[in-house]
Amino acid sequence: MPALNEAIRGGAPNVAATVTGERIARARAEPQNWLTYYGAYDGQRFSTLDQVNAGNVSRLRPAWNFQFAPVGLIATPATYSFEAAPIVVDGVMYVSGWDGYLWALDAVTGQVLWQYQHAIPLDVPLCCGNVNRGVAVAAGKVFLATQNVHLVALDATTGQKVWEQVWGDIRAGESATMAPLVVKDMVIVGSSGAEYGVRGHIDAFDLQTGARRWRRYNVPRPGEPGSETWSGDAWERGGGTAWITGTYDPELDLVYWGVGNPGPVFDARERPGNNLYTSSVVAFDPDDGATRWHYQWTPGDVWDYDGVNENILFDRDGRKLLAHFDRNGYFFVLDRTNGQLVSVVPFARATWGDIARDGAVTPRLRPTPEGTEICPGPAGAKEWPHAAYNPRTGLLYAPIIEACAQFRLRPVEFREGLYYLGGEAEVVGEQWGQVKAIDPMTGREAWSWRAPHPMVASVLTTAGDLVFTGEPNGYFNAWHARTGELLWRYQTGNGIHSNPITYSVNGTQYIAVPTGWGGWLEGFAPEMFGAPRGSSLYVFALP
Repeated sequence: MPALNEAIRGGAPNVAATVTGERIARARAEPQNWLTYYGAYDGQRFSTLDQVNAGNVSRLRPAWNFQFAPVGLIATPATYSFEAAPIVVDGVMYVSGWDGYLWALDAVTGQVLWQYQHAIPLDVPLCCGNVNRGVAVAAGKVFLATQNVHLVALDATTGQKVWEQVWGDIRAGESATMAPLVVKDMVIVGSSGAEYGVRGHIDAFDLQTGARRWRRYNVPRPGEPGSETWSGDAWERGGGTAWITGTYDPELDLVYWGVGNPGPVFDARERPGNNLYTSSVVAFDPDDGATRWHYQWTPGDVWDYDGVNENILFDRDGRKLLAHFDRNGYFFVLDRTNGQLVSVVPFARATWGDIARDGAVTPRLRPTPEGTEICPGPAGAKEWPHAAYNPRTGLLYAPIIEACAQFRLRPVEFREGLYYLGGEAEVVGEQWGQVKAIDPMTGREAWSWRAPHPMVASVLTTAGDLVFTGEPNGYFNAWHARTGELLWRYQTGNGIHSNPITYSVNGTQYIAVPTGWGGWLEGFAPEMFGAPRGSSLYVFALP
């Protein structure tokens, strides 16, 4: 590979100069591009492209791939993962990897146009793998949130740094793994590191200058709304990080962002109460970060179920709705104008507790010193990889984990920069995965496909009546969106724990999927998923 930050000759066309918040708000009108993390602000991961469809997907073949191997001090085989959602703008692809890497590629050939690497210190406290989930593009710049909590803006044509802001403290245990979100003339990012007893926050920066516009903390200090759900000084190390990219409704002018687990992770004796706004969704004003409403999925979370999973925005029967598959095993639909619960149903085994139709939560099983078997395990019934919504079928498609674990309490004392868990969880018993198609209005399953292992890659769905996702054993699959029939699969040779996308250049539709996974997943043995073989970005098209 070229030396650190060495630009590869040629550079990229100036296609990003005209990308704005207003253009991203109309992303569905240009399906040839994938302008933002989920493809559009609504988080649906749906494309209207249909050149590749249920009738011809069996002919899909590799068009090109981009390969690289773990390089750097913190890229160990047990922890690296190629998780990004590539961004495509008018024939140029921008994709990030681990160890601070970012590339601009020709989206037709895979030729590297430029490369950047941000220097990541050896001692960055990464709880759960050396990963980065993607970039944002706007105003002629590419925005990267680095593992050591820097926000870097690069010139989209050359890869040269334009500005850089530090927005977290790695000494305290903070890090960053999510893809930034461009809204209006700002870029918004959320912190990671709740496992270290940090106090999570979301920050907004000016696209042009990098000046911070605002910061919102997700755990309130005494006197602020929600502070009554904390005791003593527990809020100071209360977790509530925001490590998955939010969604945005331009008409309502609301950003919807998931908030992670409280700290310590497993032991509520250090933090009695519901612990707002952890394991919740917060809807906030993008201009100042002020909360407009919230909904808590798992009050007083002691199972590491977080609340960070995507919030998918869709409209049905004149209502503006939000769909959320929580790691706690329950599927929620909310009115996204005010946060009122519309429905809640289980979508996987959930012995930890019951959630009534009115949203009332009754915990049944908690971690104990001797160990208690609880479902789902610490990765949840659906980990961070995203579900998708297809407006043509009216169905949601979700990657599911079926696994339980022994949850044990362990004594813990807070020490800055060290794990603040208060327990542990070990997966036990039979484990499998599924892809499920679910009617959001009834919660009923339309079809499902079972795998012998957890399903932990994001889903992509298209107007070609297709559903795509990958498996940890390396297969990349396509199903019929209406029937669940498996129509096509390809063995990539690398585990898939990433975000497939689709785009079109010069009339040819492509499907892209990053592959390469060292096998890390909370409580699961790496040998379940095969040995790491480096990483590749596979891109497919019809012959």
